[in-house]
Amino acid sequence: MRTLLRLTSFIRPYKGMAMLTFGALLGSSVFSLLMPRIVGEALDSAIQGQLEGDLRWASLGLAAALVLVVAGLRGLFAFGQQYVGEKLSQSVAYSIRNAIYERLQRLSFAYHDKAQIGQIMSRATQDVEAVRMYVNMGLIRLLSVVVLLLVTLALMAETNLRLALVSWAFLPAIAVVSAVMSARTRPLWTLIQDGQGRLSNVLQENLSGVRVVKAFSREEFESEKFQVEAEELFRQSYRQNQIQAVNTPLLTALGALSLVATVVIGGREVAAGRLTPGGLLAFLTYLYVLQQPARMLGFITNILSRTVSAGDRIYEILDAESAVTERADALVLPRTRGEVRFDHVSFGYDRLAPVLREISIEARPGEVIALVGPTGSGKSTIVNLMPRFYDVTDGRISIDNHDISDVTLESLRANIGIVQQDMFLFINTIRENIRYGRVDATDEEVEAAAKAARIHDFIVGLPDGYDTWVGERGVTLSGGQKQRVSIARTLIMDPAILIFDDSTSSVDMETEYLIQQALAELMRGRTTFVIAQRLRTVKNADQILVLDRGEIVERGRHDELLARNGLYRRIYELELKDQEEAFQQARAALIQQLESGAVAGS
Repeated sequence: MRTLLRLTSFIRPYKGMAMLTFGALLGSSVFSLLMPRIVGEALDSAIQGQLEGDLRWASLGLAAALVLVVAGLRGLFAFGQQYVGEKLSQSVAYSIRNAIYERLQRLSFAYHDKAQIGQIMSRATQDVEAVRMYVNMGLIRLLSVVVLLLVTLALMAETNLRLALVSWAFLPAIAVVSAVMSARTRPLWTLIQDGQGRLSNVLQENLSGVRVVKAFSREEFESEKFQVEAEELFRQSYRQNQIQAVNTPLLTALGALSLVATVVIGGREVAAGRLTPGGLLAFLTYLYVLQQPARMLGFITNILSRTVSAGDRIYEILDAESAVTERADALVLPRTRGEVRFDHVSFGYDRLAPVLREISIEARPGEVIALVGPTGSGKSTIVNLMPRFYDVTDGRISIDNHDISDVTLESLRANIGIVQQDMFLFINTIRENIRYGRVDATDEEVEAAAKAARIHDFIVGLPDGYDTWVGERGVTLSGGQKQRVSIARTLIMDPAILIFDDSTSSVDMETEYLIQQALAELMRGRTTFVIAQRLRTVKNADQILVLDRGEIVERGRHDELLARNGLYRRIYELELKDQEEAFQQARAALIQQLESGAVAGS
């Protein structure tokens, strides 16, 4: 009941629509229950007239006209109930989907690191659809059942109490069957909806990695994996339908037994003169009306069971707490100078496994800080803490003496430009992908950022230029092209602080040379953190921080660190030295090629 009540709270913004639906429901129910009384009295009048030798055509004609009017009004109210009820249910589904999406946008990296995309998509689609059915087919019909039940029971008692008691004797059995059915189907619905999430996850993962699947000829393996989840979903769904197939006819059989008992006892009441034939006909019609909600109980029970399972899964998202929260009195961080301080910062995804220990950094405005170290040493974690993708476990990070936990997330991240290692582009035009960094940027500013990232010439050479559509995750562009678009997207923000996470690792020597020229100019006057894999970036850095196992083991400039003969020296000998020699050779060849082209052109 707690889950159902929480879901029903989404109706509050649409209470006018809900009241209109309920009013139409009451009108439909009232006119449904008027029909038996009119028909019963018409029958008694006809029988009485036959006994007196007068068929009373006028009264029969009036009864027929009343039946037509009542049936028409009942149909009108039923239409209103269905029409407005559907609009209400769609409005509630709209609100829940928006609430889920809004919540997902606010949750920190810590949540998304563990979440499965397929499960989230299943909850935002199939589970929300289950709630929509609950509002229209479950909640409204349940109200209809309650109204019909109470009014019909009262009319049956008023017609003949003895006969009413006989027919009511079957109601407890119907209630027990419905309760047992609900208890058995609810856990099955949870398994079914979890299975739908797993199936969506397998499908999403397969489609996203289709190139890897084909490259390794794993189509059959992926098909078998999908088949396992599909078979389990089939088995649970079939089991749920088996339970419904057994219980629904049982409810119908109990209704039939009630009808038989009513006919037998009702015949005796008519023979004894305690009930008129018209009264018996009206009573049987009431019984039929009563059995309609009884037969619907199985359907409604099924919907309620599914809704509880769906609601629990939806509220797992809506109730999720973000590890990164914004204070109610958070300040708006103005345009910064770019002074960044880490004061004894430690961080761990949990307290038992620290990733960073006692990190202290002081970056003055305009400085370039290079982070160097083996894989898993904590370089990416450091730069992820600055925009508060995660919150520090201990210590403090400040920008221009403002503790980043005291400012709004939006203003903090507006001051930090990031080119991430995982280059993600949206399904949109190249222009809109670059403008994503600042949605109010003009076309001229978009082109200026593209020129700075050395991607403008490539874009204008495309048939549609900046209006060229990018495929999913930028699949229609090469790695180097995606990287330069990502850099342009960051540069258009004109941030005071730049973060480059291995930003030129996916480009060739020529492209990298051109990007490095642009970045050297763009870094001027900005505080820049670079996860460095290239020697020239390291050599030009104002500070080099060498990390190992979450700690800064060395810091200084290039020549100083080489002289210490420590971890930096080993990294230089194993990785950076050969890399720089190869780059210098390629650079010389490129310059010679450019000079030769200039001479030939003259």
